[in-house]
Formats: sequence, C-alpha cells, structure tokens
Amino acid sequence: MQFDNDTKACAALVHRADPDRFMAAMAAPVAARSVLFPIYALNVEVARAPWVTQEAMIAEMRLQWWRDALREIAEGPSVRRHEVVTPLSRVLSPHLAEKLDEYVAVRRWDIYRDPFEDDAHFDAYIDHSAGTLMVVSAQTLGPADEKVLRDYGYAVGVANWLRAIPELEARGRIPLLDGTTDGVRALAKKGLEKLRKARAARTAISDSARPALNAGWQADWVLRRAFTKPQVVADGGLSQSEARRRLSLIRLTLTGRW
Repeated sequence: MQFDNDTKACAALVHRADPDRFMAAMAAPVAARSVLFPIYALNVEVARAPWVTQEAMIAEMRLQWWRDALREIAEGPSVRRHEVVTPLSRVLSPHLAEKLDEYVAVRRWDIYRDPFEDDAHFDAYIDHSAGTLMVVSAQTLGPADEKVLRDYGYAVGVANWLRAIPELEARGRIPLLDGTTDGVRALAKKGLEKLRKARAARTAISDSARPALNAGWQADWVLRRAFTKPQVVADGGLSQSEARRRLSLIRLTLTGRW
C-alpha cells in the first residue's frame, strides 16, 4: 500500500484533529500506517459532522454523505473522488465497508440533545462507534477475533467518552445516564472488566492486526483513574502528562502487550 498524496492528506487531518490516534498510528509499522490513516481520517470526519452546524438537517445530510460513500465502496465498482474516500476504498473490503455503516449511523445521537434511553442504548452507542472502529481498523490489517476487539473497543470507547465529558456538557449534551460519582465509578469498572476480558484473549489477535490496538494505549490508566477518583471526570482530570503518554505508548509498542 503506497503512502500517496491522499494518504498523506489523511495523516495530516488526523494529526490536526486527533493527535492521540496520530501518535498511535505513527507507532505502527509503515505499512500499517497507510491503512490506519484513512480509517482514522474517516473517524475525524464522521465525529465532527454533527458539530459543525446548528442545523440538524444539515448534520443529518453530512452523515448520510458518508453512509453513501461507504455504500459505494461496498458495492463498487466506482467510488466518488475524495481525499479520504479514495484511499479508504483501497484499504476496506466490501464487508468492512458495510460494517462501518452502523458506525456512522449511530453518530446521529450527537446531533440532538436527547439523553441516552437506558444502559442498553449507551452500550450500543459505544459498541457501534468505538467498538466497530476498532474491529474495522484491526481486521483491515489482519486476522482478529471480533468479540475480543469489541470488548477492547468498548473499554477504549468508555475511556475516551469519560475524557470528553466536560466538552459534551459544555455543548449542552447529557453524556451519562448517572453522572454521580457512583455512576462514573460503575461505568469505569465496566470498562476495566471489558479490558481484562479482552486481554485474557490476546492470542485471538494476530501480530499483523495488533498495531490497530495501539489506539487504546491510554484506556487502562484513564479507566483506573476514573474508578479511583470519579470526581475528577467533570473537571477534565483524565489527561496524562506528555511524558507519561509517550512512555506508555513506547512500552506498549516494544512489548506488544496492549
């Protein structure tokens, strides 16, 4: 897979908008980066689509544009020319392109201000967004068990969600069903349980697929901190120092023990 101008544009987009995933991708082998950057660029575009306008209909149209582009990749033979869609069409199988439809569709929740209906609704949101992104990223690189990836993706998704709480609340959203310290602790505990479950089945993830799991390198620390100090979540106290971030990513890369 070539690192052409489109892939470089995807890398630049991820670098600007999602520095954590940019670091995770840069820690992967060069061949894996050319696969991960278009997928992570898609994540940037889809994640910000509901937020760039106050008009719900326009936000819906933006998400639908990406669903249509993914359908073109899945069905072929022609795909629209776009700096993210074009390289994405070279790395995604039809099956994985179809799987990403649920990933885009679930982001409709971000457009509106309604709270989650119940635990099942929240879990489905995290699974279809973070979980599906992890499945597609890893399986595009190599063989990997979907259940293990979804457990890991859920843990990573909850960690990232907890980190985003202050911004979501500032934007008028209701991000948690139970925003009390007990509620936050229970959610962090569930994320840690999913993480332990995924780690117990590490052998189900091939070496070639493993670089995609770099994206969750901070999840363990974030979830543990949220569990032991749930009161810091509302204040944005789930950020690691730059030195800790880099060292923990280096450790994961060298040991392969995500």
